[in-house]
Amino acid sequence: MQIPVPRLVVASGNAGKLRELDALLRPLGVEAIPQSAFGVPEAEEPHATFIENALAKARNAARHAGLPALADDSGILADALAGAPGVQSARYAGEPRSDERNNRKLVEALRAAPSRTAHYYAVIVLLRHADDPQPLIAEGEWHGEIVLEPRGSGGFGYDPHFLLPELGLTAAELDMAHKNRVSHRGQALAMLAARLGARGRSDSFR
Repeated sequence: MQIPVPRLVVASGNAGKLRELDALLRPLGVEAIPQSAFGVPEAEEPHATFIENALAKARNAARHAGLPALADDSGILADALAGAPGVQSARYAGEPRSDERNNRKLVEALRAAPSRTAHYYAVIVLLRHADDPQPLIAEGEWHGEIVLEPRGSGGFGYDPHFLLPELGLTAAELDMAHKNRVSHRGQALAMLAARLGARGRSDSFR
């Protein structure tokens, strides 16, 4: 007898993020369906913290799709810029969103800074339904520094400028399997999987 694969809706329209989440969730036996498959409109993200924005996106997707929903909110935080771009990472250079313009603005903001240390941060929220009073929440951080010249063709967002000093490589120079093991999003999803197991909530996907 075939066992049904748990299904959830992923509250994101970011193609790069969807690829990473699909690669991370597939080994867990989870079918991750983009919210676009259900015609889910993008949620407003007016909040000043990652967790509030992730919850807003997950509730919106769960309500429209009628499925458990997973949302992440993530960004890059530069120490010399008091944590900017932060929650504005995707829109740092304004609309329409552009990785190229965002990277250019960040590099110029840090060009004369005494330190270009930064870290990626991700928070992942899983809701069983839109009104779930006990969401599962996990987070991860990935530390490095910003380099002025882009390197590598992989990844997305700020990856070509995000150097991992211990490897001597940018995030865009890592293969996806390696990146998924060590990235902020990979760390957060590993924590989420552990918490799912600890709470025995995997059946709630079905």
